[in-house]
Amino acid sequence: MPPRRKLSDLDRGRAIGWVQDGVAARQVAQRLAVAPSVIIRLKQRFHATGRVQERQRSRRPRVTTQREDRFIQRQAMQQRMATANNIRQRLQATTNTVVSGQTIRNCLHNFGLRARRPSPRNNPDC
Repeated sequence: MPPRRKLSDLDRGRAIGWVQDGVAARQVAQRLAVAPSVIIRLKQRFHATGRVQERQRSRRPRVTTQREDRFIQRQAMQQRMATANNIRQRLQATTNTVVSGQTIRNCLHNFGLRARRPSPRNNPDC
């Protein structure tokens, strides 16, 4: 089964406009290249709520704020060899926010970065 194609806000508005103008749901679906059931569900949602926007989805609450995310990114950029645990300790000392090292790695991954760790063969102290 192919994945569903989401309609943009503009397309949802167009679809409801066409349906209200008397165009059949099947024809509206053909114009927007979606299944007729998509238009029928959209029409039902519009009649029930008066809106065409998707409803709010529940998700796990974020542990860090956007400001803390920027702090994490900045720390990783300033000290390229800092590990996730080093950044985690700095974040905790600065903002009193307790997070795991994995949370730091996930945050850096979202920015396209990675926590660095010095390699033993490149480190003359080992």
